[in-house]
Amino acid sequence: MTDEKTYNVLFLCTGNSARSILAEAILQREGLGRFRAFSAGSHPKGQLHPFAQDLLKRQNHPVEGLRSKSWDEFAVPDAPEMHFVFTVCDDAAAETCPVWPGQPMTAHWGVPDPAAAAGTEAERRLAFSEAYRMLNNRISVFVNLPLNAIDNLALKQRLAELGRTPSSAA
Repeated sequence: MTDEKTYNVLFLCTGNSARSILAEAILQREGLGRFRAFSAGSHPKGQLHPFAQDLLKRQNHPVEGLRSKSWDEFAVPDAPEMHFVFTVCDDAAAETCPVWPGQPMTAHWGVPDPAAAAGTEAERRLAFSEAYRMLNNRISVFVNLPLNAIDNLALKQRLAELGRTPSSAA
């Protein structure tokens, strides 16, 4: 048995129907029990984008329990205490977020909105695949950071760097 800490991570986006949902599903699997993933939005759509849900299923992610929800659910006293909060869309990064209990580490990991993609269905689905790839790359690096061995300032700088990493190099 290990006494390694489990970290709670919240991914925020405006609609909580695509990018933040993808990130939640990716971290839930890649976190190997070290992380509990959550997602929410400032103005949730109320349902998952069908292309996001389809992509997650094709990537063998469980989709049961994933839902579009307000970030207000995580700003109440009995909500799980977050250790990390990442915004994945530029709109949410610019909004005034609730005050999160416990002062979690925050960073902006902007990803283009696949739900706003235009074109054929194949082109729109490609936008979702690209968002998934970017998030998967960043989350893969994140879960391998030695979180308990680096100080908070260095960790904050590294998390911010992940958000600025070009999509091809993350």
